[in-house]
Amino acid sequence: MTPQAWIFAGYFAVVFAIGWHSLRATRNEEDYWIAGGELGWFTGGATMAATHTSAGTFIGTIGVMYTAGWSFGWVLLAIPLSYWFMVAVLAPRFTKQKELTLPAFIETRYYGKGIRGLAGVIILIATVVYIQAQIIAGGLIANTVFGIPTTAGMVGFTAILLIYTVIGGMVAVVYTDVFQLVVMGLGAVFAVPLALRQVGGVGRLLELAESAHPLVFTWETMPAVLLLTMGLSFFLGGIATPEKLIRLYAMKDMRVIRRGVLFAIIMILALNLLVFMLALTAIVLFPQLPTGDLAMPMVATAVLPATLGSLMLAAITAAMMSTVDSLLIVAGSALSVDIYQNLVNPDVTPERRMWVDRIGILVVGSVPVILLLSGVGEGELIQFIVLLFTALMAAAFVMPVVGGIVWRRATKQGAAAAMVGGVTATFAWEIFGPASVEPVLAGFLVSAALFIGVSLASPPPPASALAPYFEDVDPVPD
Repeated sequence: MTPQAWIFAGYFAVVFAIGWHSLRATRNEEDYWIAGGELGWFTGGATMAATHTSAGTFIGTIGVMYTAGWSFGWVLLAIPLSYWFMVAVLAPRFTKQKELTLPAFIETRYYGKGIRGLAGVIILIATVVYIQAQIIAGGLIANTVFGIPTTAGMVGFTAILLIYTVIGGMVAVVYTDVFQLVVMGLGAVFAVPLALRQVGGVGRLLELAESAHPLVFTWETMPAVLLLTMGLSFFLGGIATPEKLIRLYAMKDMRVIRRGVLFAIIMILALNLLVFMLALTAIVLFPQLPTGDLAMPMVATAVLPATLGSLMLAAITAAMMSTVDSLLIVAGSALSVDIYQNLVNPDVTPERRMWVDRIGILVVGSVPVILLLSGVGEGELIQFIVLLFTALMAAAFVMPVVGGIVWRRATKQGAAAAMVGGVTATFAWEIFGPASVEPVLAGFLVSAALFIGVSLASPPPPASALAPYFEDVDPVPD
């Protein structure tokens, strides 16, 4: 076999071994969905960083910077701010009562099974959008490495993801994430010095990048309002995306959460800095690519030696897989726990629940690739698909989640109106609004207005809904 084939064979062998080991370590639903709630700071922080560092980083961010220049890099400063907010404001109250899913929190705080089901449906819709972006990246990598059609690559990567995620659940996801973060780090650390050598060092790189793309270091390639609303999307979406919130439940306590999130911030910033350097290298060496999403695969195959190029492509694969497996856990739990077990068959036996859980992940993982094969979502720049997902999550969940733990007057009616109105406004703006403003702005403003207005117009919540999150409230019989 070629060096590329050996590296990928070894990578997938480790992933499958972790999945098989995780099957033996998964004893119940708590293990399957939140890894027993006992993760330490290193595993918790590593899985959070790996989940964040998706194909949106290794292909999408490079693709946008290749097209639009350095200005997009400043948008990503919103990401550490969102993690700080998560630890300083959200986590202390949000984790007082651990749940298996985000919609389960919605049910507890907003005292209703119906609103939990609504949250589950929204997560399913938005997750399909995001998983599509990662599957597109998998198809591009398979085409680059093995020369197979992109569609075949998308199907193959999806199958591999489904196998180990269905088998091992959150335990498998966490430990494959740790392994995949190591692969991502090694790939980027080895790639950047070699790429810089090709162009003559950092100083020469900056000169050549500006020569090849005269606007690369200006603010003229993207409207200022678009950059600002992109930053808002990353900030709000970072707070409210279910795959990150569930990791707060998976970590042992607040002390562990603080250390884990700090570790995640350091790793995310370091990886993004390395990715920025590779984006500039691609501008210099490959100035005429038909799409920016090809920039990273071209650097890996045409600039790096075969073995290191394969490691870089494995890093991209790890980024894609570490995000999709987490999304499969979130969406699978929404389908099996929050919709089926909550609304359709509440009396399902514990033994049957594990089978339902696995079938939920299998169904959720199959739909995005079927849609892509049908032409739905194909051809979009990956980073912009990611931005749509974060906008949907921000519009749906920032107000119900953050408002629910800081504002006692928040009601079930207000939360439901915020979720439906926010998602509707986001989709409407994506379809009909000007492209110079990200849909997150319209979605969040509508969500906030409905959350506050409808809550004030509806009866106050019962004390039993407030007691888990506010220390001075005693639950009383409703």
